[in-house]
Amino acid sequence: MQSQTRAVFLDRDGVLNEAVVRDGKPYPPPRLAELRLTPDVEECLSDLKRLGFLLIVVTNQPDVARGKQIKEAVEEMNTLLASRLPIDDTYVCYHDNADHCDCRKPAPGLLLRAAKKYGIDLDKSFLIGDRWSDIEAGRRAQCRTLFINNGYAERQPDPPPNFETNSLRSAVDWIITHASR
Repeated sequence: MQSQTRAVFLDRDGVLNEAVVRDGKPYPPPRLAELRLTPDVEECLSDLKRLGFLLIVVTNQPDVARGKQIKEAVEEMNTLLASRLPIDDTYVCYHDNADHCDCRKPAPGLLLRAAKKYGIDLDKSFLIGDRWSDIEAGRRAQCRTLFINNGYAERQPDPPPNFETNSLRSAVDWIITHASR
């Protein structure tokens, strides 16, 4: 029997909260006090919940492996987001590229673990991210992908996502329109 559970996988920094941009590159906020939600995030996620989607955060946090961030700070931010937003679960990769793990996006490991735990039908699910690696992880997991182009000075998704925009609101509106397809 095929699962009917649908999810929207969401990157954290640059999607749910504002990324700290230095020299055109995005970084996570260094401390909880600097965490700022993106515009309309509460309303957007509530709209997705009303449609019956599970909301799963999938985030790379390599600064922990690099010694630039402590795991407790990342967990504090994730706890705050979960208390303010209708998030069902959060999956974090604390590895760096050199670790060659299966969970660091662009690898789909975080999405696949969530799919197994919750019985998620990946073909009926979506991923919203702001970096090429998010989009590639969603593509590899067979989800439809939505790219929030925040204008970072870095590689763009290739192949392109199913939808590109510059706001979470328009990404969510696209999902609402395409959710039944």
